[in-house]
Amino acid sequence: MRTYCGIDMSNTSQRTPVTEKVRYLDEERPFAVEQVTGMLLAKLKETSESALKKPVADCVISVPSFFTDAERRSVMAAAQVAGLNCLRLMNETTAVALAYGIYKQDLPALEEKPRNIVFVDMGHSAYQVSVCAFNKGKLKILATAFDPFLGGRNFDEALVDYFCGEFRTKYKLNVKENARALLRLYQESEKLKKLMSANSSDLPLNIECFMEDLDVSSKMNRAQFEQLCAPLIAKVEPPLRTIMDQAKLQREDISSIEIVGGATRIPAVKEQISRFFCKDISTTLNADEAVARGCALQCAILSPAFKVREFSITDVVPYSITLRWKSSYEEGTGECEVFSKNHAAPFSKVITFHKKEPFDLEAYYTHPNEIPYPEPRIGLFAIQNVGPQYDGDNSKVKVKVRVNVHGIFSVANASVIEKQNVEGDHSDVPMDAESSCKNQGKDDELDKMQVDQEEGNHKSQAEQPSQADEESEQHGGTETKTASGDKPDHLAQPVKAKAKIKSIELPIQASLYKQLGQDLINSYIENEGKMMMQDKLEKERNDAKNAVEEYVYDFRDKLCGIFEKFVTEEESSKLTLMLEDTENWLYEDGEDQPKQVYMDKLQELRKFGQPIQERFVEHEERPKALNDLGKKVQLLMKAVEAFKNKDEKYDHLDPAEMEKVEKYISEAMNWLNTKMNAQNKLSLTQDPVVKVAEILAKSKELDSFCNPVIYKPKPRMEPPSEAQTKANGEHNGPVNGQSGAEGKPDPAKDNSQQTKPSGEMEVD
Repeated sequence: MRTYCGIDMSNTSQRTPVTEKVRYLDEERPFAVEQVTGMLLAKLKETSESALKKPVADCVISVPSFFTDAERRSVMAAAQVAGLNCLRLMNETTAVALAYGIYKQDLPALEEKPRNIVFVDMGHSAYQVSVCAFNKGKLKILATAFDPFLGGRNFDEALVDYFCGEFRTKYKLNVKENARALLRLYQESEKLKKLMSANSSDLPLNIECFMEDLDVSSKMNRAQFEQLCAPLIAKVEPPLRTIMDQAKLQREDISSIEIVGGATRIPAVKEQISRFFCKDISTTLNADEAVARGCALQCAILSPAFKVREFSITDVVPYSITLRWKSSYEEGTGECEVFSKNHAAPFSKVITFHKKEPFDLEAYYTHPNEIPYPEPRIGLFAIQNVGPQYDGDNSKVKVKVRVNVHGIFSVANASVIEKQNVEGDHSDVPMDAESSCKNQGKDDELDKMQVDQEEGNHKSQAEQPSQADEESEQHGGTETKTASGDKPDHLAQPVKAKAKIKSIELPIQASLYKQLGQDLINSYIENEGKMMMQDKLEKERNDAKNAVEEYVYDFRDKLCGIFEKFVTEEESSKLTLMLEDTENWLYEDGEDQPKQVYMDKLQELRKFGQPIQERFVEHEERPKALNDLGKKVQLLMKAVEAFKNKDEKYDHLDPAEMEKVEKYISEAMNWLNTKMNAQNKLSLTQDPVVKVAEILAKSKELDSFCNPVIYKPKPRMEPPSEAQTKANGEHNGPVNGQSGAEGKPDPAKDNSQQTKPSGEMEVD
């Protein structure tokens, strides 16, 4: 069974493909961003499996809506490193919208006007807003906007900078030179920020032994905080205005404003959002879990193991994407914007080129200044095996480009349309739509580009026949296709020969920028497996060390408590000294030892402590075991006495066997009395004469020997057979007071009956 989980990656922003150097196993090693993110995902997988008690294979991962293709591919690679199959990369705002809409029962019907909801998500590191249109069983993202450099941590930094300046003046301390002190200040500033969200009065900030053994203190109230963070609060409004302009909506078109993310709890942020929309904001969603809940719901929708309400999701493309290619003329280039900003996704388009030779398509973001990632290029796609037609004309090449469910752009496939050498009309198949493209070279019909759009499930039924024709060309089969508009008429018109075409799949060589090779990903996976094994060994080592430490503290407490009566003064002194030595060893030479050393140390301690613990346990459990055995002996003796007194309950038992039972019971009683008398002569500090296990074994032997004899069931009395019953009935005398005369037959009457005519009566 596959188990699904949702993962929120909102605070794992990857803006530059860099490696970080860390100390691992006493050496400095570089780790790529994909490896670090894979470690996080592997830990989340381990936590999920521990909670679910079953393996986790598939997941849905959320990413900020402003992630570019390179960052999304990086997250997919990290999922591979962690051993997860990512079913979908989901934009965070889309996940929040799903978590909001799937439970709503009052959404308008599909044919009615949709309900527009604005979602505002300000987390620790980024600020994102989106407007979404809801209908029953359907959501469509209309527009998104974001500020990837505004989040809760920016408010924390404002507080830290303020207190660093104050401490420099007040205590002559340069906090930013001490990493540990700076980290403590960040933690205390974050706590103070949360307190100011609920309290407007002056709040203290106290840190003991902050730097140079100095205690520092300060205070701040909400008004000071809002004045300090005024430039940050001013950044809240522009993305709100952007999504309203892009979606072409007015404030009165918005039904509700939902806020999520920890930083939206800041009163000034709430006030800014509410003032812009001129209405109260809603907090019906869990601010911390809404994104992860949306991912989990998407998992359930994709899973065949869960029955979930059907819910259609239409996302958007965050940045416009343009294709560039070389024109037929030298130094000439053509380009066309294939996906505009906020275009519906996932989405496919088919582009037609007229070429005589292989060509390259370069995909890039149209406006590099809009993206937070430094690389605007997406990839280079080489369309191979393109040549002229048999008559020397340009070949018609159809290229399918797609933004998939992960929000990643790709050239899905390419095919060439070959004309067959037959008589008749050789006109090419016209395309459904033409896009206006810029051609930087000379005008040439050979570089004319046509675009067919495929919107997946969003096409109307009227468009489906043409879509089927289009798909038959794309998938490179050997099917032939008649030209559009040609309808055969077998009755009135003579049959005209049609141009036959054949679609042939073309190979595509993709070169994606900032894309990790599979060999490198495999090496990351191998390293992650080794590190997980090393973590397992380290955990076992730490567990062994903790077991020794726990035994020292636990046994030392019991020596002065429940074990005190069971140990001599000499043993107590010796053990106390041994425990103290072990404790000192743990924090000195034994701080970092192999697992086996800790196991040996624990075994040595138990060799001296186990006898004392056994005396205590035996003393606690022995009375009950002896009492149970004594009661059992008494019951068996009563049964023997009843047999001797001829009790009918036991009259079926064999006297010889009962004699053996009586002898065995007598021996058990003597054993019990002997052991009890010997045990009573010993002190509590001495090892017991008889152990509870021996008493239980004797009781079990007594049961197995005596019970089959004493509790032997009586033999059953068999009921008489039918033949015996009949025989008894024939020999019995008169019944129910009948006389002998009544029972005898009358011979005269019999004779008279036998002489009657046979026609009147028949005798069998």
